[in-house]
Amino acid sequence: MGSKTFKTLDEQIELLKAKGLVIDDELYAKEVLLRENYFFLGGYRHLFLRNDGSRKFIQGTNFRELHGLFNFDRQVRNILFKNILIVENNLKSILSYVMSKNHGFKEQHYLNAENFVQDYSKSRQINDLIRKMKRQINVNGKQHAATSHYISNYGYIPLWVVVKVLSFGIVGELYSVLQKEDQEEIANIYHVSVHNLTDYLPILANYRNLCAHEDICFNNRTHKMIGHTKYHDILNIPKNEDDEYIYGVNDLFAIVIIMKQILKEEDFVLMMNEISYEIDILDGKVDTIEINKILETMGFPENYKEIVRI
Repeated sequence: MGSKTFKTLDEQIELLKAKGLVIDDELYAKEVLLRENYFFLGGYRHLFLRNDGSRKFIQGTNFRELHGLFNFDRQVRNILFKNILIVENNLKSILSYVMSKNHGFKEQHYLNAENFVQDYSKSRQINDLIRKMKRQINVNGKQHAATSHYISNYGYIPLWVVVKVLSFGIVGELYSVLQKEDQEEIANIYHVSVHNLTDYLPILANYRNLCAHEDICFNNRTHKMIGHTKYHDILNIPKNEDDEYIYGVNDLFAIVIIMKQILKEEDFVLMMNEISYEIDILDGKVDTIEINKILETMGFPENYKEIVRI
């Protein structure tokens, strides 16, 4: 396999043209390639390629369509990110409240393995988690105004402050090893089952990190899948030959289904209105392919807007 070599903007333009991409404004295209990176922009080309294995663009595909999909993904990423941050903050607040109320709020309480599920098969995970929490507290604690204030003035950091310096991934893992009663108390606040919330949190953490690092979002698939919900039935989401749902399992619409259940209703409605607006804008920018092809890649059924009214 040959090695990749550096290509100037002019060479990048010629390479795209050789693959059949229409570029009617080279100055605009060069500006986009310089600011956004040829490699990352190229990650959006797949929907616009012929299905003959030639790796060339569908006839008539314009650079502006490719850039339009790139910008659409960025906007959706930003919409998801701010709403996942809402969920993250809510979860940290709720979890710290329940744990502090039930077990205490000082380090000797929330870093005590006895206050987690007493399951031998999870003892190693719990000890590893406690070590990770201590590490994040040591690394981030002195950099955060609230944590440094408590260390300086009280000699300890209460859990409701500590959660601010813990990653979403750590907090999600923390929930998975809480005592059953604590898990149920938290899940009941969200009106979901412990099983579902345990599944949802690592998926949300995955998307949070993806959004934070500006990775491609619209066609992302997670390893973990969400289970059947009433929303799959009400929206009449089709199944494959293995009796598995085609959409809303490990795709972007699965995130929508999760957010429907754990975001406040007004926040969810606003999120969906913003996503629908971006889809409408993209629909006006792409001509070579149908918008439904993009929705399908996102895992969005054609009647995706109906989830707001359920």
